[in-house]
Amino acid sequence: MPENARLNDSIDQIDLEFVEREATPELLMKLGIQLHLAGLSLSNTVSILELFGVKRARSTVHNWVHKADLQPEDGQSPDHIAVDETVIRLNGQQYWLYAAVDPETNELLHTQLEPTTTTVLAQSFLTTLREKHDVDDAVFLVDGATSLQTACSRHGLDFRYEKRGNRNSVERVFREVKRRTSSFSNSFSHAEAETADDWLRSFAFAWNQLI
Repeated sequence: MPENARLNDSIDQIDLEFVEREATPELLMKLGIQLHLAGLSLSNTVSILELFGVKRARSTVHNWVHKADLQPEDGQSPDHIAVDETVIRLNGQQYWLYAAVDPETNELLHTQLEPTTTTVLAQSFLTTLREKHDVDDAVFLVDGATSLQTACSRHGLDFRYEKRGNRNSVERVFREVKRRTSSFSNSFSHAEAETADDWLRSFAFAWNQLI
């Protein structure tokens, strides 16, 4: 699909039902949301909006992204799924990001942010993934994360240890998340866990539209 068609489709999927008495034209609101999720900082995003004669604070664009409640589309049926976990830092505290990626398309299927990593939380992650997508016949690709291997077993899912190969897709996603959360460290600044979780789902929506 041509890149401009992807962008148009992505913008069309942004729902602005949350808007109340917003003076910004809807198209520019959608553009601001898309630009930020595509990689522009909040400062650069508001600078682009100013080119269209719209002056808004960075916090306003942040609130647009948060309230739009964007997330990956449900109902996928991948043959293989790469799953992994990585550390995200919120205000100096460590959280764990679980992610599932379709290695054939590189689409993010589901993300979940937790304060720690346990088998119970890994099971919860897989439970939600199964509710959102048709994955029971898929082969799950896992690395050395014992909690995810055990969770797959308890769910009766077929899984295979794989360090590289098709698992590279989820590693690419994690690298981009880490690049976006901070230029110098893997950290969200002044963000609550719920806000970060919302942002990560919005990021997944944008990632799937632009890959």
